Amino acid sequence: MQLHDDAPRLAMPDRSQAVAAMQIDRAGWAGRAFARYDRAAVMRIARAVAEAAHQAAAHYAEWAVRETGMGVVEHKTLKNQLSAHPLVDFYEDLDLVSPKVDPDRKMVEIPKPAGVILALTPATNPISTLYYKALLAILSRNAVIFSPHPLARACCADAAARLEAAAVAAGAPSGLIQCIANPSVPLVQALMASDKVQVILATGGGPMVRAAYSSGNPAIGVGPGNAPVYIDDSADPGTAAAWIVDSKSFDNSVLCTNESVLLVHAARRQAFERALRAAGAHLCSDAEVAQLRAYLFPDGHLNTAAVGKSAVWIAQQAGFRVVPSIRVLVAPITLAGIDEPLSKEKLCPVLAMLTVDDFARGTGVAQMILRMSGAGHSAAFHGKDAQRALDFASALSVYRVVVNAPCSQGAAGFATHLAPSFMIGTGYFGRSSVGENIGPQHLVHWTRLAWNKDASVPFADFSAVRLSYESPDAGSRPAPAPAAPAGVDRDMLRQLILQELRGLTGGQK
Repeated sequence: MQLHDDAPRLAMPDRSQAVAAMQIDRAGWAGRAFARYDRAAVMRIARAVAEAAHQAAAHYAEWAVRETGMGVVEHKTLKNQLSAHPLVDFYEDLDLVSPKVDPDRKMVEIPKPAGVILALTPATNPISTLYYKALLAILSRNAVIFSPHPLARACCADAAARLEAAAVAAGAPSGLIQCIANPSVPLVQALMASDKVQVILATGGGPMVRAAYSSGNPAIGVGPGNAPVYIDDSADPGTAAAWIVDSKSFDNSVLCTNESVLLVHAARRQAFERALRAAGAHLCSDAEVAQLRAYLFPDGHLNTAAVGKSAVWIAQQAGFRVVPSIRVLVAPITLAGIDEPLSKEKLCPVLAMLTVDDFARGTGVAQMILRMSGAGHSAAFHGKDAQRALDFASALSVYRVVVNAPCSQGAAGFATHLAPSFMIGTGYFGRSSVGENIGPQHLVHWTRLAWNKDASVPFADFSAVRLSYESPDAGSRPAPAPAAPAGVDRDMLRQLILQELRGLTGGQK
């Protein structure tokens, strides 16, 4: 759940449509120019954008919390920082720019960027998602237009402008990174259906993701999380509890990779409860569980007012008090499934906890939870039994299982060696097109020149062939930043300028 589909229905004046149309055209020009840059130039621009993002990480963390009312400034600062230089570092050796010559297979592969990316960003993780998608676009030589959640539009617009300025200063074409100033559901739907958009990166609620897939354009969407967590009898209760509380309280649990339901082996129940309390969790009484359930799911759906709020605040709203140091509320339940709303996804520091008699029961309940919500997303296992960890992962309809690590950061690639990502692919289980953490490689396709495999037919000699689009010294000089690359339709350009002028003069010719 990312709240993009709960956006206010803003008016869509003709002016907004006209400006958005011009932004798409500008992005198209920028993308075509950028597709001719060599890898040295691309990496120089990516590093410049990452540095601009890093320098403003705390600034936008504070702004995002102030504008949306969700999360923790210090934690959002860290997420923003992790979405800058570490992201570029992770993909340092992934070359999506240079053609590849494979003499053994008698094949040449030429990378082809998608073109114009429409990127939806949620209110829960607005800036870190914007940073992440902007750098994915740059590393794959694409242009990107952001459609921010209306609750975070001001901080996102400013951040996109900052990254665009850094990119242009490093030699990128103008218009590579843009943001819709006045997002609305009708406008976003129109943009998703535009034949000038090549791919949609949809991070948002279920309806918005489904709209992206049904737009007629290629889309990469992600589904909701609802991670079940099995605490095996081979686990160390103190270590597992510390990881889980740290993870669930991180940024007040707005990451969709956060833990949702704890499945505790009966042999470890008492020791694990003591460890949870020591780590900063409050174990709710039966009466408090009922109050939490009523407040968080008043009509069977998550109360969005609780998203990204602290455990202390939520307890107060639900009608009971906890000490100010409490970071997570743990609600013991007796069953999981559609009859227990607390076993659904909760983008706030509230955990459901269910005792299971053995490993088989824990695995079965975990799969039942995923069938209800979170299929394809994430799960977690705490314990030392390698066979059980493997069996747990094999039995569940998910594409990532975090073992002995905080799930929020682990599934997102920040506490494990998974790819760092703010788009967690849910694959076929979650009715998505990709099952891994989304990276820049998903925004590039390859044209392949394939020679006759008959040994008597020689492969071409590429020793003297220039494979890069740019001249050999392109990586050592600033690249041009044209408003429109050579060959643009001048009549179209004049019409667009006239359209903008009419908008500025109230429609008068």
